[in-house]
Amino acid sequence: MKPGDVINGYRITTNATNAGGGKCMWAFAERDGQEYFVKRFLDPKRPKPSAGPPGKRHILSMQACEEFEERHRRIMDALKPEEDGGGNLVFARDFFCEGSTYYKVTERIDTSNLDSPHTLGAREKAILLKTLGQSLRLLHGIDIVHGDLKPDNVLIQRPTVFHTAKLIDFDDAYISGSPPPREEVAGDALYVSPEWLSYVKEDEGVGPEHLTTASDIFALGLLTHLYLTGALPSYTDAHDSPAAAVNAGETPVFDPRLTSGMRTLIGRMCLPDPVARPGAGVFVNALNPSLCELVLPSAGPKAPVGGEKNTVASAEAGRSRLRTNIGGAVDSEPAAADRNRAHGDRRSRVRINWS
Repeated sequence: MKPGDVINGYRITTNATNAGGGKCMWAFAERDGQEYFVKRFLDPKRPKPSAGPPGKRHILSMQACEEFEERHRRIMDALKPEEDGGGNLVFARDFFCEGSTYYKVTERIDTSNLDSPHTLGAREKAILLKTLGQSLRLLHGIDIVHGDLKPDNVLIQRPTVFHTAKLIDFDDAYISGSPPPREEVAGDALYVSPEWLSYVKEDEGVGPEHLTTASDIFALGLLTHLYLTGALPSYTDAHDSPAAAVNAGETPVFDPRLTSGMRTLIGRMCLPDPVARPGAGVFVNALNPSLCELVLPSAGPKAPVGGEKNTVASAEAGRSRLRTNIGGAVDSEPAAADRNRAHGDRRSRVRINWS
């Protein structure tokens, strides 16, 4: 995939890179006067037709490819741009196999991104979080788990007066309760849920049915804390992520500048039991500017025994790309810097209704 190559009608216009792409390469392309973002998957590879009776390896490879195709097409068919809130989702425009390689195409979106959302005012933070929550409410309402919710997959832009969140990268999405196998699911180690870790570590008590939309809610709780304060919740140095700390019986320490209502909300979103977490709709309905204010604490935050990790710098230092996924449940409602810059410009449809 190099400049000048034509792949299924898309003419590649830049050198390919895997910056922020995990097990993918990506580049920009042009077709019929429109600009696109083209991603080439490095795995799986579709086997060449067998000259004789297919062997076991060929059969297994074909099964893996068929499952890969089915999952991607099922997610693409389920996502509807015209749905309320769909304007803040970046949808795949094309998915195909050329030769033995799979490709996915999205529009090229505006690449501007706000790196410090915690510097916004309370009202702007509330609107930003509402747009992100509305996108998840739409996904969860049709039983789709994003599967890799993290800052790199949320573009924060200012299409009008306020900043809004545009959710990208659905390559690791899956139907709630039906994730890929343990060795194939994907997620960012820093933002995954406790059940994700248990699933990956082959905990016998956690199966695919436990990986539902509530895992996105755990990640959304962490992102909310990050967007409001500039840091993740604190946890002891003995663990590499908030999820690992929660699985060890710890309760993450939330910034004391958060209002008591926001600490309660994030605390519920980060509960170890996915069934006890609120749904995305509950999150959206709870948000208002006063809830997103920062208040001066009467005393400094109490650090967990044994040190703490809560700054963005320390968090980023511990990040790694792991091939695994997420899940969770709901209550009354269903619950890459460089790669971000790859994704055309679509106006977000924002409907704010303070509750």
